[in-house]
Amino acid sequence: MNILVTGGAGFIGSLIVDDLLQEGHDVHIFDNLTTGRMAYVNEKAVFHHGDLLDGNRLAEVFAASRPEVVIHHAAQIDVQTSLINPLLDAKINILGTIDLLEQCREHGVRKLIYASSAAVYGTPQYLSVDEAHPVRPLSFYGISKHTPEHYIESFALLYGMDYTVLRYANVYGIRQDPKGEGGVVAIFMDKLLDGKQPVIYGDGEQTRDFIYVQDIVSANRAALYKGSRGIYNISCNEQTSINELLKEMCLICESSFNPAYEAARTGDIVHSRLDNRAALNDLGWSPIFTLRDGLGATFAYYKTQYQV
Repeated sequence: MNILVTGGAGFIGSLIVDDLLQEGHDVHIFDNLTTGRMAYVNEKAVFHHGDLLDGNRLAEVFAASRPEVVIHHAAQIDVQTSLINPLLDAKINILGTIDLLEQCREHGVRKLIYASSAAVYGTPQYLSVDEAHPVRPLSFYGISKHTPEHYIESFALLYGMDYTVLRYANVYGIRQDPKGEGGVVAIFMDKLLDGKQPVIYGDGEQTRDFIYVQDIVSANRAALYKGSRGIYNISCNEQTSINELLKEMCLICESSFNPAYEAARTGDIVHSRLDNRAALNDLGWSPIFTLRDGLGATFAYYKTQYQV
């Protein structure tokens, strides 16, 4: 199968590319390398440098790659950045996706797999949050990740394109950048390995549903063949507090638990846990990694990086 992965040099996208190549697919990557890294680009893939907001370049890449399936991970991914610069956030995540959809239509793409987010739900009215839960995002990021879902659905209805939307819980794991837009696990790991004090925003009792990146990879693989025109939570359906997370990481890193606490950040919800039963039923997918296993694999990866 000929597959184009946007954001294919990034944290999640690059691992999806590796998996697709291992499965025998022909893979093209489209990435502007703002957060992606050439070091993560698999040499067996065809790499196209370019920006999602450059319509001419996007058209060139579609013409050159002729994908049957597009896996869309190129995005502005940071909640705080969306609050500081909502226009940039909307341009990349909404307008960029619309242009991508236009190219999918013009080049007869069979299916789009779209990386959405738990941020679309906002403050949960109940736990676990299933796909029928009201969508009321708190941040501009949540809005900009949800809006394309409507465009995707409309493009599918108007032009016959298939799609699967995957709403990710809090993803962590190897290749996640602890700098800039890094997730809490990568940031904590960086601090612990560097002998610095981790910072917890709020009292640390806020909870998240953490999922290891390789489980995200397997969900995308499943969506190549299943989940037609469906929206699915990709999660472990488990709650872990930030305090519990750091304590577990301290045990793995053989470090003392001594965080600094600062004020809670705007746009962050208190509790989150996503119901993953629809993905289990329709995609035949389930997470394999426990939090301890995933953190152990992440620690082993970052420890190697620090030794280089």
